[in-house]
Amino acid sequence: MGFKALCLGLLCALCASYIYITIPGNIEEYWKVIALFTVAKTCTFVDMCFENLGIMKHGDLISMIVSLDHTQPLSDENVTVTDTTFVDTPVRLYLPKRKSEIRRPAVIYIHGGGFCFGSFKQSAYDSLNRWTANKLNAVVVGLDYRLAPQHHFPAQFEDSFTAVKFFLQDKILRKYGVDPTRICVSGDSSGGNLAAAVTQQVQIDLEIKHKIKLQALIYPVLQIIDSCLPSHQEHECGIILTKDFGIKLISSYLTTDETLAQAIRRNQHMPLESRHLFKFVNWSTLLPKEYRKNHVYTKPVLGRHNYSLPALMDIRASPLLASDSQLQNLPSTYILTCQYDCVRDDGLMYVTRLQNVGVQVTHDHIENGFHGALSLMVSPVYLRLGLRIKDMYISWLDKNL
Repeated sequence: MGFKALCLGLLCALCASYIYITIPGNIEEYWKVIALFTVAKTCTFVDMCFENLGIMKHGDLISMIVSLDHTQPLSDENVTVTDTTFVDTPVRLYLPKRKSEIRRPAVIYIHGGGFCFGSFKQSAYDSLNRWTANKLNAVVVGLDYRLAPQHHFPAQFEDSFTAVKFFLQDKILRKYGVDPTRICVSGDSSGGNLAAAVTQQVQIDLEIKHKIKLQALIYPVLQIIDSCLPSHQEHECGIILTKDFGIKLISSYLTTDETLAQAIRRNQHMPLESRHLFKFVNWSTLLPKEYRKNHVYTKPVLGRHNYSLPALMDIRASPLLASDSQLQNLPSTYILTCQYDCVRDDGLMYVTRLQNVGVQVTHDHIENGFHGALSLMVSPVYLRLGLRIKDMYISWLDKNL
């Protein structure tokens, strides 16, 4: 009996040490965020245990939990909602019922979820897209894509790009009454990565007649070549998204080789031939001074491992690696970053690089914000931070689209 009690006590202590969290004092709705973070860390801990015990694959438990939040395509008094496919990519269409004498703008939204989870069916994204369609009298397309680890890069990019290219055809734009000069591609987190990569590709694709007018990126993940940015160090144990969990997701996105995650943690995953790319993500020159603080830039160790992964140097996986000449083609851009976010610096560096080549950029930074808040804009949570992000995003669209 005593031995069982000791084992139980050790297990509880182990769980408590893993789930233990600290939340900055200026976070809005402090106790609600603590409760959400505790639930999130518990889920990732149980998911890790199930994976190690061979009960489930990595992410299966979280995918099951996320699927419980899926919604049906229900129309309302303002918007007609239908699920369909663009080529083979599932999409959800939101078509305003208000009459319009002119062709409407359109917003294509790509959901987040670390390339491994998520869907336009989640209630937060359904609510956001429905609100966008009604507020802007715009056609909105919620876009899904194949998920890791069942499908690795570039499947997610290819699904997103194929769907956007299909939508940009004259006959499709006419079908839905869309003005081809007023189209925006948006996304959050990993969806922000895909939105940025798709927009880059659309703007240079000679087969695509109609280009993107705006792109909107909400706390986007934009590079995978340097895992030792100041935000990675400061927010390693971040709210909702921790550095370790983010690395696990990126590794699952790229490969089945589990040693990649370990190499990324040590910042030793890039090949020797990638040396020329680091000028595009050199935070010592690209980050504003207030975010560099007292951090000292150290170059990653190159060539330690010989991963046969072209994705590591592919701009479709890391849009920050695009050259200045490629960035010059980009449309007006909205970027939202959050202070308590381990991928904060990706967005900050993209702001700098776009501004340096003359792209018009609107940048909102939320000092008490954290990664993933937009997806918590659901009942019974209704996190005010998520609602604030939604309002800032739609306000920018309303002024510019």
